[in-house]
Amino acid sequence: MTDRIGVEVAYARPERQQIIALKVAPGTTAAQAVACSGILEQFPELDPAALKLGIFSKPVRPDTALREGDRVEIYRPLLADPKEVRRRRAESGKAMKKGGGEREA
Repeated sequence: MTDRIGVEVAYARPERQQIIALKVAPGTTAAQAVACSGILEQFPELDPAALKLGIFSKPVRPDTALREGDRVEIYRPLLADPKEVRRRRAESGKAMKKGGGEREA
């Protein structure tokens, strides 16, 4: 039986991404893995108390225990609320286009 499990901590900005692999004790939480990874020092804009975390694109609580192979993802806030963008587009009367534009018959 091993006393460490392999996990990753990931964070991305538009111009840079960082994925840090580390070995942690079984029972380590997502928040603990983020703290141990050193990623908070690399990205000073991250507030440890306000992090939104996920494991493989599924949101999780900071106290979620990790399993072998988990990748903890730190999510950035959205720049624009998709619902608000759609509402504004509808108010201005602009239609949403699908695909690459108009098709000829």
